[in-house]
Amino acid sequence: MPPNRKRRAAAMDPAAGGAGQQRQNKASAGKKVKKGGGSGGRWPAVKPKKDLQINRLKGTHLLTIPDFFTSAEAKAFIDIAESMGFTHQGSLGPLKGEAYRDNERISVTDPLLAQAIWESGINRIFTDISVSGKVATGLNPNIRFYRYTEGQRFGRHIDESVSLGDGSKTYYTLLIYLSGKGSAKDSSGQALVGGETVFYDQRGGVVAEVAPVQGMALLHLHGAKYQPV
Repeated sequence: MPPNRKRRAAAMDPAAGGAGQQRQNKASAGKKVKKGGGSGGRWPAVKPKKDLQINRLKGTHLLTIPDFFTSAEAKAFIDIAESMGFTHQGSLGPLKGEAYRDNERISVTDPLLAQAIWESGINRIFTDISVSGKVATGLNPNIRFYRYTEGQRFGRHIDESVSLGDGSKTYYTLLIYLSGKGSAKDSSGQALVGGETVFYDQRGGVVAEVAPVQGMALLHLHGAKYQPV
């Protein structure tokens, strides 16, 4: 990590699922969610998004969507996550075969929240995207919130597919930046600095470097084709 990276943005990470069958997966099961709804009042409402701009960074498998969350939505998710409390996440490091990890995390399983995010606009993005003939039907209900303080980072790693236990599995990672460029300064009065997500190809070359922007969504394919850090 370059020395000028002082602080990394908060982010949430629901993964996109691609099911082989034309049916709903766990991310969209359960009772119907009202448009723009959250999950039982616990989470802020996620309003349907119109006229989403999709930027393809490289090929078709690295996408950014500016302003997917409004600043109010992003701040509301941060406030709720902060009230829940984060748990530190570490690792044994590369010498032990694990990616270096030093951050804080909250992990929740919430199909209704996953469905609300999916139906707010992510579903439309996947209208013309398929992987080996499979189409996406929803989001992984396991959603993670990450928080980084000065000096913390998550090293180079590969996101792998997750089986959802109903014949569905995930193929994409969805990352939504809750802070970053455009967000207010933190409680210490400092602006967020650093926190770029860097993607490498299989030869170790840099494919793309994405700086956190509040409310922006980032989608990338699982596996070794692009390796985020």
